[in-house]
Amino acid sequence: MEKKLKKNPLWIINIYLIFLLLSFGVQAKDYPEKPIHLIIPFAPGGVTDIGGRYIAQQLTQKLGVEVYAENKAGASGNIGASYVANAEPDGYTLLVGFDGTLVINPHIFEKTPFNTLKDFSPIGKIGDAALILLANPSLPAKTVKEVIALSLKDPKGLSYATSGIGVTPHIAGELLKQKTGANLVAIPYKSGGQAIIGLIGNDVPLAFTNLAGATQYIESGQLKPIAISAKTRVTSLPNVPTFIDSGYPDIAVMSWIGILAPAKTPRAIVMKINKALNEILNSESAKEKFGALGILTTPTSPEQFSEELKHDLSLYEKIVKTAGIKAP
Repeated sequence: MEKKLKKNPLWIINIYLIFLLLSFGVQAKDYPEKPIHLIIPFAPGGVTDIGGRYIAQQLTQKLGVEVYAENKAGASGNIGASYVANAEPDGYTLLVGFDGTLVINPHIFEKTPFNTLKDFSPIGKIGDAALILLANPSLPAKTVKEVIALSLKDPKGLSYATSGIGVTPHIAGELLKQKTGANLVAIPYKSGGQAIIGLIGNDVPLAFTNLAGATQYIESGQLKPIAISAKTRVTSLPNVPTFIDSGYPDIAVMSWIGILAPAKTPRAIVMKINKALNEILNSESAKEKFGALGILTTPTSPEQFSEELKHDLSLYEKIVKTAGIKAP
């Protein structure tokens, strides 16, 4: 018997594999047993931070352990994303992922400290945020067609403010240029709030920004809406057309946030968090909370979120390369 065992070491490997499988099963069944850290890769106060902290509070109630929201800002989200990518894949370190960090940064930075598709296990999207093209009221244009025509009259083009280089509003502006031939020049500000201030002060005639930060200025008459980048009109501004309504079907850019774990996180743990997340997002309180931030909640499966990551990586790669956008 002893000789047979020595000649056939596969029994040892099989027992080891069975032990691992049983361990994973117990781990997934008992998860979570200790606090979870939800990493927000930006400074406090922004939409990603506010949304992430709300999800952390709700997951605490759903999962029965404290879910701590931690800000690890820097390098357009790369620092926080890298921290999670290198964490143990045990479900206790999660990321609030933002489209700018995960699907735009890989194309505008010479090198990012993570691979979006290889280093993360997507759990689910939180929601989509529409972008809007705004104008100073003094600009003699009310429609997308009129903005394009006006931009072509001046050899210097029309300037549009964004919240930075390579952010989603910047990408939306470049897509508008590439699809229509408009002569637009991006002017990066340090934040969306500063871009709005520059537009109100008429330092720039146009701005691409998140809808949430613009609604109050539209309602007060301080800014003029031109078009929204969503596929359908938004309920908060039903009279503002989409780019599709305006005759430009190829221009639909949404900013999004979602939850991801390190790659190789056990499937059962991913699905447990996904179930809790989707229950939160389907609640009326979550819809109201995110609606106030200009975000439409979008419960998804991990597979759906993964496919969207792949799609957006490919889409933005083409836009960034054509525009020649590079991180400062």
